[in-house]
Amino acid sequence: MSPGNPLKPRSGMAPLAARLDSARKIADGRRIVATGIEASLGTRYTADTLHALRRRFPRAQFVWVMGADNLEQLSRWRRWRDIAAAMPFAVIPRPTYNHRALASPAARGLRGSRRNACLAPALAGMAPPAWVFLPAPQNAASASAIRAARPGP
Repeated sequence: MSPGNPLKPRSGMAPLAARLDSARKIADGRRIVATGIEASLGTRYTADTLHALRRRFPRAQFVWVMGADNLEQLSRWRRWRDIAAAMPFAVIPRPTYNHRALASPAARGLRGSRRNACLAPALAGMAPPAWVFLPAPQNAASASAIRAARPGP
């Protein structure tokens, strides 16, 4: 879990510990593990984090999972092509973002690396760049909306 997204304003963002606690309640702890590893690695940008993870866990087969909202703006991320070259990734659909995400500069630039969603189970073993857009139930809830709905301390 990222200490903070450089493309988003810090105001209104929950502290890392609160976001991590929320993510751990959702993750299954086996196939999906929520950690604050970016804070311990001291990385700020995804490209640096993925590089550090591969160095630290050279035998692990990672798949980076992101929402369609992130795919839409991926081309604005620092060294986004290095990110795509670092490990395979899966894109989770998000209401109102899907069409723009699939028409985004990053998706167009990586169109030759897109795999059929039926190959998603094999994604971890694929050489990057490789990615899938997953057919999945969509949830319109944003982190901001979830925080706003929670009762205060």
